[in-house]
This record gives sequence, C-alpha cells and structure tokens, in this order.
Amino acid sequence: MRGRPNHTSALQSWFWRSAEKSCAAFQSLSAGGLRLSTLESVASSAALPASTRERILSEGAQLFVARGYHGVSMREVAAAVGVTKPALYHHYADKEGLFLAILNGALAGLAGVTEISKQQIGLRAQLYALIHALLISAPQQRVGLQLAGELKHVSAERRADFEQRYRKLWMGGLSELMSTAAERGEVRADLPSAVLTRALLGLLYPLVSGAPSPDPEGTAQALVSLFLDGAGK
Repeated sequence: MRGRPNHTSALQSWFWRSAEKSCAAFQSLSAGGLRLSTLESVASSAALPASTRERILSEGAQLFVARGYHGVSMREVAAAVGVTKPALYHHYADKEGLFLAILNGALAGLAGVTEISKQQIGLRAQLYALIHALLISAPQQRVGLQLAGELKHVSAERRADFEQRYRKLWMGGLSELMSTAAERGEVRADLPSAVLTRALLGLLYPLVSGAPSPDPEGTAQALVSLFLDGAGK
C-alpha cells in the first residue's frame, strides 16, 4: 500500500456497492446475535442498477454531510440523483431509511478496512494500512464518521441498533488490533486496549472529518509514528 495509488474511482465504486453487500457481511461478522433490522433498506436497493444505486447513496451522503439530517429533503436527493421522487421512495420508504442505508454502507467499509489491516504483519504496518485506506478513500469511506453526530435525529431503537454494530465492528475491530499487539509486546501491556483505541481515534477523527489530505502516504506515516513513538525527542 505504500505506492501512490490511482484507484480512487474504483474505491468509490467498491464502497457504495458494499452497502448492498453489507447484509451478508454483517451476518458473518455479527454471528453473536447482533440485530440486523436496520439493514433492510440496504438490501432493498439491490434491484436498482449499480450506477443508480451508487448515485443515490453518494449524492445522499454528500447532501447529509453538507447540510445535516434536517437540512436535506427526499425531493432534493431525488433531484441530485436525477430520478423521480416516487422512484426514490420505492427503494427507501423515508429519509431515515436512506440515512441509515448510507451509514450501514459506511460501517461495512470501515469494518472491511479493519479486516484488511489485520492481514498486515505488525501493528505499525496494520495502522499504516488502516489510516492510509481511510485517507485515500475520502470522502466516501469517511462519511460514517462525519455523520455520526446526526444519529441523534433518528428513532431511538434504530439509533441504538446502529450504535451497537458500530461499537462491535469498528471500535471492536480497533480494540482487537491493540490487544493482539499487546500480546506480541508491541505496545505497553499496562494500557487497556480500550484506552489505546480511544487515543488512536483522538488522532484520527480530526483528519477523517475534514478536507482530504494532499499527502495520504506522509500523513499516515506521521500519524503512525506519533501514536507509536510519541512526540518527544
């Protein structure tokens, strides 16, 4: 992953297609009884042509990020995509369903990035792979992090359902990286994996919630060095 990739468009297509596939992915990753009710709206989009489905998710995500949940109407999403409002409602019964479909796709992407990073050898390489992947796939793969604050606007049950999966798949995946690294002696054993995970996210969130980095390779390397080596001389 250390070369300079020129496959952003391919990543974008993969990311939004992951929304359709996330039901199967979550069923595999959530074998411990995790509820999947809010993924129904993602599965319902499978009948759409891929390009249209991707545009609905992509345009909807951009509008939600720019204006917030209450600042977006289904009419505006339909206009941005170039489909009729009834056609949009045929696949997403309401704005909440569309919003959660976008978040579920984003979470599937985050979980996928975590799984890919686990294939690397050693925590330094794993963190570089994870951070670099997040940076080069902006804004699609980061939309879940950017929209997390808007979850307060959806129903309590569906919000709790999504937050449970978020903790298990994203936070849990990062925590597993840390605990495994501790077992290998790569990080301090006296620091709980939850503390290390929060420290990493404290470095990561400001970068993934803002403008794309002009140098994802250098930024990823700097973040990994800061996290593992500290800022002291």
